[in-house]
Amino acid sequence: MRKSNKIIVKDTEIILFSDKQNDFISLTDIAKHRNEDNPSGIISLWLRTFSTIEYLGLWEMLNNPSFKPHIYEGFKTESARPSFWMSPQKWIKETGAVGMVSKSGRHYGGTFAHSDIAFKFAAWISAEFELYLITEFKRLKSEEQQHLSAEWNLQRTLAKINYRIHTDAIKEYVIPNIVSEKQKSFTYANEADLLNVALFGKTAAEWRTENPKNKGNIRDEATLEQLVVLSNIESINALLIHDGLSQSERLVRLNTTAITQLKSLLGHSSIKKLKDGKTKNPSGGRKNKKFES
Repeated sequence: MRKSNKIIVKDTEIILFSDKQNDFISLTDIAKHRNEDNPSGIISLWLRTFSTIEYLGLWEMLNNPSFKPHIYEGFKTESARPSFWMSPQKWIKETGAVGMVSKSGRHYGGTFAHSDIAFKFAAWISAEFELYLITEFKRLKSEEQQHLSAEWNLQRTLAKINYRIHTDAIKEYVIPNIVSEKQKSFTYANEADLLNVALFGKTAAEWRTENPKNKGNIRDEATLEQLVVLSNIESINALLIHDGLSQSERLVRLNTTAITQLKSLLGHSSIKKLKDGKTKNPSGGRKNKKFES
């Protein structure tokens, strides 16, 4: 059994246990409505009738593939005799029944039965008690459903918040800052480092200093989005050089383009599909193409 609840029916406290699929209600507690001092005797009186044995057997045959129908048939025949006697433990042990459960324990012990069977027993106690039991049971299940719905909505909200936090963290890491005045004024020895600063915010040498244990270079660690943008700004840089723009002007233009394109790509479904479809090359090398810096 997984969890327990309590309901009050006609001033009688009744314990319920639930697993992932079924609800079990305490027959012992229901019987206390009839006889507080000897609930087990009340249950045995109910079990010795032909109609009860027949109902229990039919329920088991519908819901329990391991049920032993030949034993049940014997009990059904015997139940017509005045001397017939049955206990929950005997029924469970000899027929392999699953509709009833006998539990030991001072507070949560007793005989429990599937709600179908418990309602049948409650009807035997009294029609009024049965109706009150069904009403309280439905109320409890409705409250549980509302609680589960509230939990599900909370989980969805938390998932959205976590996704936003995750996305913002990615953007903070992947999207470069606007180049500083110092970076604008710096003369870069080669165009590769100009692109590195525009896209990654640092030169290859600066990245190696920050990552001394890493065997690759700055572009080996680039995300797929960064590699796509790198390819684009390489082409744009060639055009800007052809137009005669200075290195400082080109850095600003390329950095602005990188920021704009990365923001767009991070939310694009096509990039996700590309990521999901990436595989290693036949030679077993890295997934991303290695760029010289």
